[in-house]
This record gives sequence, structure tokens and C-alpha cells, in this order.
Amino acid sequence: MAPLRFCANISWLFTELPDFSQRIYAAASAGFQAVEAAWLYDCDLPELQRAREATGVEVVLINTPPGDVKGGDLGLGAVPGREAEFRQGLDLALKYARALDCKRIHLMAGRIPVGLHRMAVAKEMEAIFVQNLTYAADILSKEGITGLIEPINTRITDPRYFLDSPHQAAAILEKVGKP
Repeated sequence: MAPLRFCANISWLFTELPDFSQRIYAAASAGFQAVEAAWLYDCDLPELQRAREATGVEVVLINTPPGDVKGGDLGLGAVPGREAEFRQGLDLALKYARALDCKRIHLMAGRIPVGLHRMAVAKEMEAIFVQNLTYAADILSKEGITGLIEPINTRITDPRYFLDSPHQAAAILEKVGKP
């Protein structure tokens, strides 16, 4: 049996350090050989590259940009009317993934819009998510990058997150029909 491998999520670890490049160095010093990060788009990309190259730490996963976090966004993949922003965010994520030699991007679904009920918008949001995932899959496959989705617990973690169960995720991926 292969030994377990761990990576440091530098969005939540080493937060005493303000810059993600510094967190890469800290992760390496702590013995990690890999890191993941939710959103590192405010960081200087060349500095992140230098940290990755200097430490040999692999960047195993980044997320697509969340949208306006202060405004309540947590991803845009399934959000009605935000399709163009999702695609722009995917382009930015690809830029960072290429530069950091990252082979996985979490394509964040997003939240149910404020004031709307899940049941009222579920079909529309699913259709948008399938459309955006299909678009992303075509682009990512050409880049050798894997797109990932992640259901988030709506009972405890985030009551408004659209993708909330493994069953829902599997059904959506089946509709996308891409490996």
C-alpha cells in the first residue's frame, strides 16, 4: 500500500503570513511537498512561481475565482447571469495554473442568489452549471488540467451553496458527459 500523501491548504494554514508565496515557503519548511490554495489571485504571480520553484513544492489545486466574496459570492459556475464572469475567471485560473504547473482546478458552483429559494432556481442553476462545466472541460482537456467540483454541506458549512451532495454532483457530471 502506498504511503499517504498530504498537502497544505495554504488558504487556511500559515495565515499569520500575509502572502501566499511566503506560505509556500512555510509549507516547505513544515515538510509539505504539495500545497493547494483557494484564491491566490491577489498575489504576484512571478513571486508565486519563484516560491514554487525555489522550494520544489507542487501546487496540486487552485479554485476558480469566487466572484465578489464581500458581496456574498462563493463561485460563479452555476449562478444565473454570471456566465461571462465564470469564463473570465476560468481564463484567470488557467493563467495561474499554467504558470504554477498546477494540474487541477476546482470549478466552484456558487451560491443560490439571495432572496431566491433553492427549489425555485435549482433547474436553471443546474443547466448553467452543466453548460459552464462542458465549456471548461473542453478547454481544460486541451491543457492537460483536470476540472474538479466539490459538494459543500449546506446544513453546517454553507446553507446557500448550490452543489450540496455527492448524488447531485454525480448527476451533473453525467449530464456533462466528459471525462
